[in-house]
Amino acid sequence: MKNRFNLGYFLREGFGSIFAHGLMSFAAVCMIVACLLIMGSFALLAINAEQMLSQAEDDNEFLAIIEETYTHQQIAQLQAQVSQVDNVLSVEFITREQAKEEYLGEYANEGLYAQIPDEVFRDRLSIHVEDLEQFDQTVAEVEALPGVVNIRAMGELAAGFVTVRNVAAALATVLVIILAAVSLFIISNTIRLATFARREEIGIMKMCGATNSFVRWPFIFEGLMLGLAGALVAFLVQWLIYTAVYRMVEVNGAMGMFPLLRFGAIGWPVLGIFLMSGALIGGCGSGLAIRRFLQV
Repeated sequence: MKNRFNLGYFLREGFGSIFAHGLMSFAAVCMIVACLLIMGSFALLAINAEQMLSQAEDDNEFLAIIEETYTHQQIAQLQAQVSQVDNVLSVEFITREQAKEEYLGEYANEGLYAQIPDEVFRDRLSIHVEDLEQFDQTVAEVEALPGVVNIRAMGELAAGFVTVRNVAAALATVLVIILAAVSLFIISNTIRLATFARREEIGIMKMCGATNSFVRWPFIFEGLMLGLAGALVAFLVQWLIYTAVYRMVEVNGAMGMFPLLRFGAIGWPVLGIFLMSGALIGGCGSGLAIRRFLQV
């Protein structure tokens, strides 16, 4: 028996074996679909949580109150100095008149505050940071600049965003790793059941002189095809579920609170990850499942 690598032969054997053991192949595909759906759902949840936190971080800012006696030229110089501080993403100058308009717009009862003179408010700089983990350090550097008399910053809120983001990322990573390991174990045992019924066939091939790799490759290709088939089905189901959830949130007017990403914006990466995960789970599961049957 020739033991050279024959891709066509391995593909034909793997593809034929899928239909020859249709029930076990169907069970393996169903398990792959279920595992990928669980992993995909957690991953999409983590992606949307990261998106929401990123938007919240973008909206976060702190204010630097400017010395009253500063002229427009001095303010422009101070704004340039602040923009040069590390971690400062953007700086916007807000006049006292604009500050009053924003204040009145925040309160519905404008009649009570409309008579407040502009002089009560102060010129200020609205400063956005790039990395919230360096928020406190950036605030301290801006506060030390001459011309800055006061700082209005919500450091605890910024620290809270960082903590939530890190915890969400770590939790999603751990869950995906655990689910991937569980999926590999389940698929390996599912394929092992299918392989058990073919142990005599494997024994005959070994006695005819087939090497372990020659016997193993058709099973690996079979697992790869099952994994890819399961990945495609899981992707379509995930697409339908995500779209239904997206439309439900949109119809209920909750997009402002839960701004979900459109599936079209993440569909191709999700498909690629599903295909790679399905192929890896199917191929490795088959490789692990057949090891014990090669000892003839």
